[in-house]
This record gives sequence, C-alpha cells and structure tokens, in this order.
Amino acid sequence: MDTMRGRLLVATSAIESGVFWRSVVYLIEHDADGALGVIVNRPLDADVDDVLPDWVDSVISPGCLFEGGPVAADAALALGILPESPPSDPPGWRRTDGLVGLVDLDAPPPAAGDFRGVRVFAGYAGWGPGQLEDEVAESSWMVVAADPEDLLSPHPDTLWRQVLRRQQDDLRFWSTYPDDPHDN
Repeated sequence: MDTMRGRLLVATSAIESGVFWRSVVYLIEHDADGALGVIVNRPLDADVDDVLPDWVDSVISPGCLFEGGPVAADAALALGILPESPPSDPPGWRRTDGLVGLVDLDAPPPAAGDFRGVRVFAGYAGWGPGQLEDEVAESSWMVVAADPEDLLSPHPDTLWRQVLRRQQDDLRFWSTYPDDPHDN
C-alpha cells in the first residue's frame, strides 16, 4: 500500500455537510492500520491562550485553536513546521513528513526560531483500516501534495479554494464550485 502520509485530503462535493464539508485535512499517519489527520482550515472561536497559555507565543496567527476533527475533541495536538535549514530537530518534535512534525505539548514551549510556525488542534480525524481508501475511491476526497505553508495559512477560511486553485490538472476547476450548487 502506498502511504498518503504528509499529503492533503480535500473534500469534494460528495461531502455535503458536517465537519468535513469543504475541509482540508493534513494526514499525519497512514498505513495498513488506518489513518490519522487534522483539519487545517477550521479555526475555532477559542484562543490558545485560554487552554495552553504557555504556548501562546509559539503559535502562528491566528492564535486560536483549530478543530482538528471529530475524534477526541477534548484533547489537543500540535503541528510544528521547521525552518528551511534547522541546525537540529527541536526537543519534543517528531517528524511526520519533510519539515512538518508533531510537537509535544507536554514539553516546554519551543525557543524562538525553532519553528516557522506551530498550530494547535482540538481533536483529530481518524479512519480505520481501508476506510480512507474506500472514501477516496468513492470520490469523497481528492488527495494532493501538501505545502507546509498550507498548515500555516493566515487565511484558513480560503484554504480549500487556494489548494485546489494551485493544482496543475482538472482538479483546479473544483475551486470554482459554488458553496451551494442550487445557487448556480
């Protein structure tokens, strides 16, 4: 099985409502046991300062929590993106793909310059063995390359369209799909 770890799932019109409507999911893990990711374009109306005050200086704007997904919504996880040429991996950081990795929120907050940015997510999205592959085959998701900048977007509300617009094939036409096709 080819792993989709480190890639983005972009919701199609087959997902008509709910937490995954127009979502962009970064896949942290994907193997024969299933998949785990976080929704990167759903900022919450809760500041990091409210739940993790020691981390407020480490997160990139907007300094809010993000809805990572419907699983374990009362737990937090963080993704950190390294600078282009880090001298070493920061303490408490575990690489997922390229310059992106999980940040241990139980460790001391990182030093200035350790990361280009950190995002904190409440909950995550999870799939059992074969479930994600079935959803991709049913055209619920488009699988595209991730850019670390997607995880740091200062405008997460427009990320769905931005990711689709940069695609080099017919997928880019999805970026023009109306919010409600009945209004078209």
